[in-house]
Amino acid sequence: MKHCTLKIAVLFLLLSAAALAQDVASFEKRITVKKLPNGLTLILCERPEAPVFSFYTLVDAGSVQDPMGATGLAHMFEHMAFKGTDKIGTTDYAAEKPALEKVEVAYAAYLAERDKAVDHDDAKLQQLEKAWKDAIAEADKYVVGNAFGKLVEQNGGEDMNANTSYDETAYHFSLPENRLELWAYLESERFLHPVMREFYKERNVVIEERRMRTDSNPIGRLVEQFVAAAFAAHPYHRPTVGWMADLNSFSATDAQKFFDKYYVPSNMVVAVAGDVKPSEALPILEKYFNRLPARPQPDEVTTTEPPQNAERKVMLRDRSQPLYLEGYHRPDYRSKDDAVFDAITDLLSEGRTSRLYRALVRDKKIASYSAGFSGMPGTKYPHLFAFYAVPLPGHSTQEMADAIHAEIDKLKKEDISDDELKMIKTRSKANLIRGLADNEGLATQLATYQTRYGDWRELFRTVDRIDKVSKADIRRIANEIFVDTNRTVGVIENSGGGGQPSNESSDQGGAQ
Repeated sequence: MKHCTLKIAVLFLLLSAAALAQDVASFEKRITVKKLPNGLTLILCERPEAPVFSFYTLVDAGSVQDPMGATGLAHMFEHMAFKGTDKIGTTDYAAEKPALEKVEVAYAAYLAERDKAVDHDDAKLQQLEKAWKDAIAEADKYVVGNAFGKLVEQNGGEDMNANTSYDETAYHFSLPENRLELWAYLESERFLHPVMREFYKERNVVIEERRMRTDSNPIGRLVEQFVAAAFAAHPYHRPTVGWMADLNSFSATDAQKFFDKYYVPSNMVVAVAGDVKPSEALPILEKYFNRLPARPQPDEVTTTEPPQNAERKVMLRDRSQPLYLEGYHRPDYRSKDDAVFDAITDLLSEGRTSRLYRALVRDKKIASYSAGFSGMPGTKYPHLFAFYAVPLPGHSTQEMADAIHAEIDKLKKEDISDDELKMIKTRSKANLIRGLADNEGLATQLATYQTRYGDWRELFRTVDRIDKVSKADIRRIANEIFVDTNRTVGVIENSGGGGQPSNESSDQGGAQ
């Protein structure tokens, strides 16, 4: 206990100086927020430590917004956003555009024949498939490969990437500060004039991504089936990468419709952090991002997940590393108790002093790793607080379950110590400071909090909310949420033996 107290004291000393420069008042002097007439929100944070800047474009649409029958479409458009525009990535867009339209006409004809329930004609299908692929080959003659990415790299761009989650899609990279106007042009242009070139080639890339990360990966398969079992009604039950049947069906026309509906300025926040003076940078950003046409805000109504009233279980048997996973439904990030869940995550999982690490890894020596966390599979909507453990050889997944449940029972029955509560609150401040230490992290946080709360200052208020968490709050939430009937379990059991690994799984609803 003395060691823990000393560690808290050291952390306080280290944080005190840094906190002076990281409080909300200091950021208010450096941050400018501007909502454009078209609805897009710009955030600029001046941070002149080096002559570079990073940006984070957050589109408030993810795989939850995928249409039925077209799962994976949000992720698919993320790929297409790097394919260029009507000016970048083509040798002759005037000729390419009608060629791409012919691809869509040919694909629609092929799909109609392929999916016929009766009177299916194989010979006709082969002809239609050939016509579609011939149309693709004709359109590909105008493509300049990876033109967008090369242009960014040639101008000093680094860490160019994007990601699609259940809740959102985001784009980011960094550039020298003297390339700000070029970036503003490129970033606005790809959302002003996107072109669905090489769509079916890129769709094959996504299909291979699914095969590699999910179909050929036991953990990927378990997580997909686990989430599908936990969410019977809400769109969280659909995988971000998409179901294979949908990946083999949706079209470039579908992707364009998704873009037109969700990539609207009022659904986007663009944050820039680095060596940018708002007085000079804002007119440049307004000039380019104002070009995006205003469109209606998309309807975000989703099916509400009904209360779970019996434990559900998914079992995967494979010649693979065993894994134990369980999750409990909890409210979304706007819950008044969100900070309590953050405190429980820290208590159970933060470092080698965390309860799960100490109990399962250090003391009992039955697991190589164990943790608990919120945010599965997202946070925007009611989601799961999950626990998992990786058993060491000679130990079973049931031992993992029993050990995790023992730690949960402690949360329910015993108050945590004063030192544990102090450490949780101190680490929350440390994590905030670390997250603001570089331009990329800062831009990410500003865009995320502005999107989720309508005010970037909520980033700092999260620490205040954790400061108010009490021992009683932790016991209350543990007793309310971590109950058997609210639990979904996912297990990988090593099938062992010879022959091919078994890919069977069972999703068993009902009390255990």
